[in-house]
Amino acid sequence: MRTIYLDCFAGISGDMLLGAMLDLGLDITDLKAELSKLDLHGFAVDSQKTNRCGITSTKFDVIVHHHDHHHDHHEHDHHVAEHPAHAHRPLSEIVRLIEASELADRVKGRAIAVFRRLGEAEAKIHGVPVETVQFHEVGAVDSIVDIVGACIGLDLLGIEKIVCSALHVGTGTFECAHGVYPVPGPATAELLRNAPVYAGEVRGELVTPTGAAIVSTLASEFGPLPAMNVLRVGYGAGARKYPHFPNVLRAFLGETELEAAPNTVAVIEANLDDLSPQVLGHLMERAFASGALDLFYTPVQMKKNRPGVLLTALCAPYDRDAIINLIFSETSTLGVRHRIEQRTTLNREHIAVKTEYGSIRIKAASDASGKRRNFAPEFDDCREAAESHGVPLREVQQAAIVAFLQLER
Repeated sequence: MRTIYLDCFAGISGDMLLGAMLDLGLDITDLKAELSKLDLHGFAVDSQKTNRCGITSTKFDVIVHHHDHHHDHHEHDHHVAEHPAHAHRPLSEIVRLIEASELADRVKGRAIAVFRRLGEAEAKIHGVPVETVQFHEVGAVDSIVDIVGACIGLDLLGIEKIVCSALHVGTGTFECAHGVYPVPGPATAELLRNAPVYAGEVRGELVTPTGAAIVSTLASEFGPLPAMNVLRVGYGAGARKYPHFPNVLRAFLGETELEAAPNTVAVIEANLDDLSPQVLGHLMERAFASGALDLFYTPVQMKKNRPGVLLTALCAPYDRDAIINLIFSETSTLGVRHRIEQRTTLNREHIAVKTEYGSIRIKAASDASGKRRNFAPEFDDCREAAESHGVPLREVQQAAIVAFLQLER
């Protein structure tokens, strides 16, 4: 299976990902030809070889006309407010722009899913419904080019699976239209829930909202470099230069085994017989916030004839200690059991489909050979569309299923 592994030791942004793919052999002429299918004007794209601390890498740039706004890695997401010409683009307008293009359905579906995820993060932070999100920061021309361009690049390189390393998010603060924010910014932090992140000594915003939205939507797993036959290695340069720190995204392009490789998961168990259900509810919320993949309670009969619960938590092996510490701090248990198990999962992806009720994401699962195993419309998207159109929820769900089946044909 053709796989790309993104090594984010210096973070990731949309332009770094495109730079890395161009370095891997993506043809910029083909990229430009595909981007021209969007009804989007006033921009040009360019790339050149550059050097970052001794590493030859490719720098990708979007040049937006009408002003001297240059594509600036790790900051471009936040600098659009000065340009009222495209200061406000609602999510629905961006979705329409992508849907109306002649791009391949797979590219459209991926790009819309990334933008919807970005919209949801912004909506949560600003406290507004997702449909009314104004992309004054990320709806700018360059971010549309970044996200759609990244989806085009993955398609042209024939990439079927995206695996991502833990993300180095940087440290310190950055300035944007709303003020001075800590690193990672609120949208980035929201998008990277359930992804492994860390901060080092490097000051600056290393992961942008655009970069975070792309990997959190499209990567099928996070972790170390998987067993793969590496064909090429590419480097995409970020805009900033740091002394003694190569600000580049490293991408490995290669083949991974076709069988659904089992991945490891930590299983943590504890028997609890003296806790209020309120505490159990609180523990569950905190565990999911701390990276648990799943947590459930099973009723059990314990010694001294006491009814109790068996707590079972699943998490990535690197989150195990954090979850165990949480259980010790929130419960009265004196010990927990833990083991590493293998699990086999289907590849999951979100594909946006167009219906008369708007764009709806489909959660689709396929096995390692690419055979579609099951799919279902995203419930929240269907509920929102049903409410805003005043139709029964079932009708929206059925319309989404019909649209997806037509897309798959």
